[in-house]
Amino acid sequence: MTYTTGEIWLTIGVLAIGTFLIRFSFLGLIGDRPMPAIVLRLLRFTPVAVLPGMVAPLVLWPAATGGTPDPVRMIAAAATMGIALWTRNVLWGIIGGAATLYAGLAITPFL
Repeated sequence: MTYTTGEIWLTIGVLAIGTFLIRFSFLGLIGDRPMPAIVLRLLRFTPVAVLPGMVAPLVLWPAATGGTPDPVRMIAAAATMGIALWTRNVLWGIIGGAATLYAGLAITPFL
């Protein structure tokens, strides 16, 4: 399936307008009115919900392996979560997960 340059820009433009309208319907219409406490509390969890949603497909179906699950990446993801929970520090979790991933990728050819 191929698209012309105009079709691609039309798609990008339609998506940009749609994204703006979705966000404006929530943020623009509320304006500076105070939000209920439950909404403010739930909004604090948005980054916690978005980050795993972005990372999970990369762990379960990585493009580097053609979409097949890779044990090294799954172990690295588990190490990231374990280290972050143990240390209560996201940065140490990321560093530990990256170290686990690269160590696993380095030793996998020798197994």
